[in-house]
Amino acid sequence: MRALLTGTARAVRDALAGIVPAGGRAVLGDAPGGDAQFDIDKVAERAVWEYVCRHAHVPVAVHTEDEGTRTTGSDPRHVLVVDPIDGTRPASAGLEMGTVSIAAAPIGDGRPTLRDVTAAHVLELKTGAWLYADDTTGVETAGYPWPVPRLSPNTDLTRMFWSLEFNGHPMRLMCEAYAHLVDASANTGGVFVFNSASYSITRIVTGQLDAFVDVGNRILRDHPGTEAAFRRAGRGNILHLFPYDIAAAVYLARRAGVTVTDGYGAPLDDMPLLAVDPAGQRSCVAAATPALHRALLDNIRWHSGGFA
Repeated sequence: MRALLTGTARAVRDALAGIVPAGGRAVLGDAPGGDAQFDIDKVAERAVWEYVCRHAHVPVAVHTEDEGTRTTGSDPRHVLVVDPIDGTRPASAGLEMGTVSIAAAPIGDGRPTLRDVTAAHVLELKTGAWLYADDTTGVETAGYPWPVPRLSPNTDLTRMFWSLEFNGHPMRLMCEAYAHLVDASANTGGVFVFNSASYSITRIVTGQLDAFVDVGNRILRDHPGTEAAFRRAGRGNILHLFPYDIAAAVYLARRAGVTVTDGYGAPLDDMPLLAVDPAGQRSCVAAATPALHRALLDNIRWHSGGFA
Protein backbone atom coordinates (compact mmCIF):
# COMPACT_ATOMS: atom_id res chain seq x y z
CA MET A 1 0.00 0.00 0.00
CA ARG A 2 2.84 2.38 0.82
CA ALA A 3 4.39 1.91 -2.61
CA LEU A 4 1.03 2.48 -4.29
CA LEU A 5 0.32 5.70 -2.39
CA THR A 6 3.76 7.22 -2.78
CA GLY A 7 4.10 6.12 -6.40
CA THR A 8 0.73 7.60 -7.32
CA ALA A 9 1.66 10.95 -5.78
CA ARG A 10 4.98 11.01 -7.65
CA ALA A 11 3.17 10.24 -10.90
CA VAL A 12 0.98 13.31 -10.42
CA ARG A 13 3.98 15.50 -9.69
CA ASP A 14 5.79 14.17 -12.77
CA ALA A 15 2.73 14.76 -14.96
CA LEU A 16 2.51 18.39 -13.85
CA ALA A 17 6.24 19.10 -14.09
CA GLY A 18 6.11 20.36 -17.66
CA ILE A 19 3.18 22.72 -17.17
CA VAL A 20 4.19 26.38 -17.09
CA PRO A 21 2.97 28.03 -13.87
CA ALA A 22 0.15 30.46 -14.56
CA GLY A 23 0.27 29.46 -18.22
CA GLY A 24 -3.22 28.05 -18.26
CA ARG A 25 -6.07 28.60 -15.85
CA ALA A 26 -8.97 27.39 -17.92
CA VAL A 27 -12.02 26.27 -15.96
CA LEU A 28 -13.36 23.17 -17.69
CA GLY A 29 -16.47 22.71 -15.59
CA ASP A 30 -17.43 21.64 -12.09
CA ALA A 31 -16.37 18.63 -10.04
CA PRO A 32 -19.19 16.44 -8.67
CA GLY A 33 -19.04 18.36 -5.39
CA GLY A 34 -19.43 21.68 -7.19
CA ASP A 35 -15.91 23.12 -7.05
CA ALA A 36 -14.46 24.55 -10.25
CA GLN A 37 -12.39 22.08 -12.29
CA PHE A 38 -9.26 23.63 -13.75
CA ASP A 39 -7.21 22.32 -16.67
CA ILE A 40 -4.41 21.01 -14.46
CA ASP A 41 -6.96 19.02 -12.45
CA LYS A 42 -7.65 16.93 -15.55
CA VAL A 43 -3.96 16.20 -16.00
CA ALA A 44 -3.60 15.15 -12.37
CA GLU A 45 -6.76 13.00 -12.40
CA ARG A 46 -5.51 11.12 -15.46
CA ALA A 47 -2.11 10.54 -13.84
CA VAL A 48 -3.74 9.04 -10.74
CA TRP A 49 -5.95 6.64 -12.66
CA GLU A 50 -3.29 5.49 -15.09
CA TYR A 51 -0.75 4.86 -12.34
CA VAL A 52 -3.14 2.94 -10.09
CA CYS A 53 -4.40 0.82 -12.99
CA ARG A 54 -0.82 -0.17 -13.87
CA HIS A 55 0.55 -0.71 -10.37
CA ALA A 56 -2.22 -1.94 -8.08
CA HIS A 57 -1.55 -5.68 -7.65
CA VAL A 58 -5.15 -6.35 -6.57
CA PRO A 59 -8.39 -4.54 -7.47
CA VAL A 60 -8.85 -1.26 -5.61
CA ALA A 61 -11.44 1.49 -5.63
CA VAL A 62 -10.26 5.02 -6.36
CA HIS A 63 -12.34 7.97 -5.17
CA THR A 64 -11.24 11.36 -6.52
CA GLU A 65 -12.56 14.90 -6.50
CA ASP A 66 -13.47 15.04 -10.19
CA GLU A 67 -14.23 11.45 -11.13
CA GLY A 68 -16.00 10.09 -8.05
CA THR A 69 -15.51 6.38 -7.32
CA ARG A 70 -14.08 3.94 -9.88
CA THR A 71 -12.63 0.46 -9.47
CA THR A 72 -9.71 -1.19 -11.21
CA GLY A 73 -11.42 -4.58 -11.01
CA SER A 74 -14.18 -6.51 -9.33
CA ASP A 75 -14.56 -6.87 -5.55
CA PRO A 76 -11.98 -4.27 -4.38
CA ARG A 77 -11.00 -4.59 -0.73
CA HIS A 78 -9.51 -1.11 -0.30
CA VAL A 79 -10.32 2.40 -1.47
CA LEU A 80 -7.90 5.23 -2.16
CA VAL A 81 -9.40 8.64 -1.38
CA VAL A 82 -7.41 11.03 -3.52
CA ASP A 83 -7.30 14.74 -4.10
CA PRO A 84 -4.89 14.83 -7.05
CA ILE A 85 -4.31 18.54 -6.45
CA ASP A 86 -5.44 19.96 -3.14
CA GLY A 87 -4.70 23.60 -3.77
CA THR A 88 -5.43 23.86 -7.49
CA ARG A 89 -5.38 27.65 -7.41
CA PRO A 90 -1.95 28.05 -5.80
CA ALA A 91 -0.63 25.21 -7.97
CA SER A 92 -1.93 27.02 -11.07
CA ALA A 93 0.01 30.07 -9.92
CA GLY A 94 3.20 28.09 -9.32
CA LEU A 95 3.04 28.64 -5.56
CA GLU A 96 4.06 26.17 -2.86
CA MET A 97 0.67 25.24 -1.41
CA GLY A 98 -0.46 22.57 -3.86
CA THR A 99 -0.31 18.96 -2.67
CA VAL A 100 -1.29 15.46 -3.66
CA SER A 101 -3.39 14.00 -0.84
CA ILE A 102 -4.08 10.26 -0.61
CA ALA A 103 -5.71 8.23 2.16
CA ALA A 104 -6.29 4.47 2.07
CA ALA A 105 -8.97 2.51 3.92
CA PRO A 106 -10.63 -0.91 3.79
CA ILE A 107 -13.81 -0.48 1.76
CA GLY A 108 -15.81 -2.74 4.08
CA ASP A 109 -19.53 -2.45 3.46
CA GLY A 110 -18.98 0.29 0.89
CA ARG A 111 -19.48 3.08 3.41
CA PRO A 112 -16.04 3.68 4.96
CA THR A 113 -15.49 6.66 7.22
CA LEU A 114 -12.47 8.64 8.27
CA ARG A 115 -11.97 6.36 11.30
CA ASP A 116 -11.25 3.52 8.84
CA VAL A 117 -8.19 5.18 7.26
CA THR A 118 -5.12 2.99 7.71
CA ALA A 119 -2.50 4.86 5.65
CA ALA A 120 -2.00 8.37 4.32
CA HIS A 121 0.43 10.33 2.19
CA VAL A 122 0.71 14.04 1.37
CA LEU A 123 3.26 15.16 -1.24
CA GLU A 124 4.05 18.81 -1.93
CA LEU A 125 3.96 19.44 -5.67
CA LYS A 126 6.41 22.35 -5.70
CA THR A 127 9.10 21.02 -3.38
CA GLY A 128 8.67 17.26 -3.44
CA ALA A 129 8.65 17.16 0.37
CA TRP A 130 6.30 14.54 1.79
CA LEU A 131 4.69 12.97 4.84
CA TYR A 132 3.57 9.36 5.19
CA ALA A 133 2.11 7.23 7.96
CA ASP A 134 0.19 4.00 8.35
CA ASP A 135 -1.09 1.95 11.24
CA THR A 136 2.29 0.25 11.65
CA THR A 137 4.49 3.37 11.56
CA GLY A 138 4.78 6.83 13.00
CA VAL A 139 4.84 9.86 10.72
CA GLU A 140 7.72 9.60 8.28
CA THR A 141 8.87 12.60 6.25
CA ALA A 142 11.46 13.74 3.74
CA GLY A 143 12.44 17.02 2.14
CA TYR A 144 12.22 19.31 5.19
CA PRO A 145 15.32 21.10 6.50
CA TRP A 146 14.41 20.34 10.12
CA PRO A 147 13.13 17.29 12.01
CA VAL A 148 9.42 16.62 11.39
CA PRO A 149 7.01 16.20 13.16
CA ARG A 150 7.74 19.36 15.14
CA LEU A 151 4.68 20.82 16.87
CA SER A 152 4.55 24.36 18.15
CA PRO A 153 4.00 24.76 21.92
CA ASN A 154 1.99 27.97 21.47
CA THR A 155 -1.23 28.43 23.43
CA ASP A 156 -1.70 32.18 22.90
CA LEU A 157 -4.32 33.33 20.37
CA THR A 158 -2.53 36.66 19.89
CA ARG A 159 0.75 34.91 18.97
CA MET A 160 -0.90 32.34 16.76
CA PHE A 161 0.33 31.54 13.25
CA TRP A 162 -2.77 30.10 11.59
CA SER A 163 -4.56 29.60 8.30
CA LEU A 164 -8.22 29.83 7.43
CA GLU A 165 -10.46 29.01 4.49
CA PHE A 166 -12.49 31.33 2.25
CA ASN A 167 -13.25 29.38 -0.94
CA GLY A 168 -17.04 29.14 -1.18
CA HIS A 169 -17.34 30.92 2.18
CA PRO A 170 -19.05 34.34 2.29
CA MET A 171 -16.46 36.81 3.52
CA ARG A 172 -19.00 38.70 5.61
CA LEU A 173 -20.02 35.60 7.56
CA MET A 174 -16.44 34.51 8.13
CA CYS A 175 -15.58 37.96 9.43
CA GLU A 176 -18.50 37.69 11.85
CA ALA A 177 -17.00 34.44 13.12
CA TYR A 178 -13.35 35.36 13.56
CA ALA A 179 -12.44 38.88 12.44
CA HIS A 180 -11.56 39.63 16.07
CA LEU A 181 -9.08 36.74 16.07
CA VAL A 182 -7.54 37.97 12.83
CA ASP A 183 -7.17 41.45 14.31
CA ALA A 184 -5.60 40.05 17.47
CA SER A 185 -3.05 37.84 15.72
CA ALA A 186 -2.24 39.46 12.37
CA ASN A 187 0.60 41.59 13.75
CA THR A 188 2.00 39.59 16.67
CA GLY A 189 1.37 36.25 14.94
CA GLY A 190 0.48 35.46 11.33
CA VAL A 191 -2.73 34.89 9.36
CA PHE A 192 -2.66 32.97 6.07
CA VAL A 193 -5.10 31.79 3.39
CA PHE A 194 -3.55 28.89 1.48
CA ASN A 195 -6.60 27.44 -0.35
CA SER A 196 -5.43 23.94 0.56
CA ALA A 197 -6.64 22.19 3.69
CA SER A 198 -4.07 19.41 3.40
CA TYR A 199 -1.22 21.92 3.10
CA SER A 200 -2.56 23.93 6.03
CA ILE A 201 -3.05 20.97 8.36
CA THR A 202 0.32 19.46 7.53
CA ARG A 203 1.96 22.84 8.27
CA ILE A 204 0.96 22.21 11.88
CA VAL A 205 2.84 18.90 11.70
CA THR A 206 5.92 20.66 10.31
CA GLY A 207 5.78 23.35 13.02
CA GLN A 208 5.20 26.19 10.58
CA LEU A 209 1.65 26.86 11.79
CA ASP A 210 -0.08 26.65 15.13
CA ALA A 211 -3.62 26.12 13.83
CA PHE A 212 -6.05 25.78 10.93
CA VAL A 213 -9.76 26.57 10.92
CA ASP A 214 -12.52 26.00 8.39
CA VAL A 215 -15.76 26.85 10.18
CA GLY A 216 -18.19 27.34 7.32
CA ASN A 217 -19.98 24.02 7.77
CA ARG A 218 -20.77 24.66 11.44
CA ILE A 219 -22.02 28.17 10.65
CA LEU A 220 -24.40 26.70 8.07
CA ARG A 221 -25.56 23.89 10.36
CA ASP A 222 -26.20 26.28 13.24
CA HIS A 223 -27.75 28.97 11.04
CA PRO A 224 -29.62 27.38 8.09
CA GLY A 225 -30.71 30.82 6.99
CA THR A 226 -27.15 31.44 5.74
CA GLU A 227 -27.49 28.81 3.01
CA ALA A 228 -28.31 31.32 0.28
CA ALA A 229 -25.14 33.28 1.11
CA PHE A 230 -23.01 30.13 0.99
CA ARG A 231 -24.54 29.15 -2.35
CA ARG A 232 -23.84 32.60 -3.80
CA ALA A 233 -20.20 32.28 -2.76
CA GLY A 234 -20.07 28.75 -4.19
CA ARG A 235 -21.72 29.60 -7.53
CA GLY A 236 -24.84 27.68 -6.51
CA ASN A 237 -23.02 24.97 -4.54
CA ILE A 238 -22.15 24.32 -0.91
CA LEU A 239 -18.35 24.14 -0.81
CA HIS A 240 -17.21 23.01 2.60
CA LEU A 241 -14.66 20.36 3.50
CA PHE A 242 -15.00 17.14 1.50
CA PRO A 243 -13.35 13.90 2.66
CA TYR A 244 -10.75 14.00 -0.09
CA ASP A 245 -9.70 17.44 1.18
CA ILE A 246 -8.74 16.30 4.67
CA ALA A 247 -8.75 12.50 5.09
CA ALA A 248 -5.00 12.08 4.60
CA ALA A 249 -3.96 15.25 6.43
CA VAL A 250 -6.17 14.54 9.45
CA TYR A 251 -4.80 11.00 9.74
CA LEU A 252 -1.22 12.30 9.56
CA ALA A 253 -1.89 15.14 11.98
CA ARG A 254 -3.48 12.92 14.60
CA ARG A 255 -0.59 10.46 14.33
CA ALA A 256 1.74 13.41 14.99
CA GLY A 257 -0.18 14.57 18.09
CA VAL A 258 -2.17 17.45 16.60
CA THR A 259 -5.61 18.06 18.12
CA VAL A 260 -8.14 17.85 15.27
CA THR A 261 -11.94 18.00 15.51
CA ASP A 262 -14.90 19.47 13.71
CA GLY A 263 -16.18 22.91 14.68
CA TYR A 264 -18.15 21.44 17.57
CA GLY A 265 -15.09 19.84 19.13
CA ALA A 266 -16.24 16.35 18.08
CA PRO A 267 -13.99 13.79 16.36
CA LEU A 268 -14.12 13.64 12.58
CA ASP A 269 -14.23 9.83 12.70
CA ASP A 270 -17.74 9.50 11.28
CA MET A 271 -17.05 11.62 8.19
CA PRO A 272 -18.01 9.42 5.20
CA LEU A 273 -15.03 8.97 2.90
CA LEU A 274 -17.00 8.63 -0.33
CA ALA A 275 -19.55 11.42 0.14
CA VAL A 276 -19.79 14.37 -2.25
CA ASP A 277 -23.04 15.88 -0.97
CA PRO A 278 -23.33 18.68 1.62
CA ALA A 279 -24.52 16.19 4.28
CA GLY A 280 -21.08 14.55 4.20
CA GLN A 281 -19.14 17.81 4.52
CA ARG A 282 -17.57 18.97 7.77
CA SER A 283 -15.92 21.88 9.53
CA CYS A 284 -12.44 21.56 11.01
CA VAL A 285 -10.45 23.09 13.86
CA ALA A 286 -6.88 21.81 14.19
CA ALA A 287 -4.23 23.06 16.61
CA ALA A 288 -0.77 22.07 17.75
CA THR A 289 -1.76 22.12 21.44
CA PRO A 290 -4.98 21.10 23.18
CA ALA A 291 -5.04 24.45 24.98
CA LEU A 292 -4.92 26.44 21.74
CA HIS A 293 -7.58 24.19 20.24
CA ARG A 294 -9.85 24.83 23.23
CA ALA A 295 -9.21 28.57 23.02
CA LEU A 296 -10.21 28.61 19.35
CA LEU A 297 -13.45 26.73 20.01
CA ASP A 298 -14.25 29.08 22.88
CA ASN A 299 -13.44 32.30 21.03
CA ILE A 300 -14.79 31.81 17.51
CA ARG A 301 -18.13 33.61 17.42
CA TRP A 302 -20.45 30.78 16.48
CA HIS A 303 -23.67 32.67 17.19
CA SER A 304 -23.08 36.24 16.09
CA GLY A 305 -26.17 38.31 15.39
CA GLY A 306 -24.63 39.02 12.00
CA PHE A 307 -25.54 35.49 10.85
CA ALA A 308 -29.20 36.39 10.71
